[in-house]
Amino acid sequence: MTVVVTGATGHLGRLVVEDLLAHGTPPEQILATGRRTEALEQLAARGVRTATVDYARPETLAPAFEGADTVLLVSGSEVGQRVAQHGNVIEAAKAAGVRRVVYTSATEADTSALILAPEHKATEELLAASGLVTVVLRNGWYTENYVAAAQQAAQTGELVASVGEGRVASASRIDYAQGASAVLRTEEHDGAVLELAGDTSWDHHELAAAITEVTGTPVTYRPVSPEEHRAGLLAAGLDEGTAGFLVALDGNIRDGLLAGTGGALSTLLGRPTTPLVDGLRAALVEA
Repeated sequence: MTVVVTGATGHLGRLVVEDLLAHGTPPEQILATGRRTEALEQLAARGVRTATVDYARPETLAPAFEGADTVLLVSGSEVGQRVAQHGNVIEAAKAAGVRRVVYTSATEADTSALILAPEHKATEELLAASGLVTVVLRNGWYTENYVAAAQQAAQTGELVASVGEGRVASASRIDYAQGASAVLRTEEHDGAVLELAGDTSWDHHELAAAITEVTGTPVTYRPVSPEEHRAGLLAAGLDEGTAGFLVALDGNIRDGLLAGTGGALSTLLGRPTTPLVDGLRAALVEA
């Protein structure tokens, strides 16, 4: 029984493969895929099979999925192209006789106003219409998303954002990866939609305190208006589209769209999710 892990050249996919191995999945039953197989050499050295897969090139998908039981579809990174690319994966999985697709989606993707939600909602709809057995992992925010902000704040002493007092229930990448691995190793969650997030939510005052603790540099949170935030990002050299996207994300946080906890992720893990300070410390070391 083969499990195909897409996006294994990225952090999340690689960690999923490593956790499958750690829990006794035979390496020959794992196919790690990505656009750059040279980035998979360390996994190959451990006996994991590898293959080139590019969501935008359907001809790379069918050979990889042949004989597979399950495909982990790690959502693509190219915003605006993901629905078509994910559709290619789903169609190739159907054609190859794959039984199950596990998909990394976004928090409350079918109802949320989160700026990232529409492509995930559309992908979930494609999965629902596919006839495949599916598991949807609606991953919340990643602590690693704040590495660049933490590095900048450690230099300036300020964490600047337009999130107001909005809260974020983040978890570390390792938490989401191990949660996905747990789902891949059993049929218990087949057909489920799982809302996954950290056990505890925090605000940007707490994030500033965490950065202070991890870096040793005193950092305070300075809230700004969306207009001030956009102007600051443009002055820093960002283009209008990127600045608008980041301001919109902060607006989503201000509106509480990433604050939900629920405990489903820690239930999958059989342990608490990684606390903010610990996750941020590990992420900064890795960076």
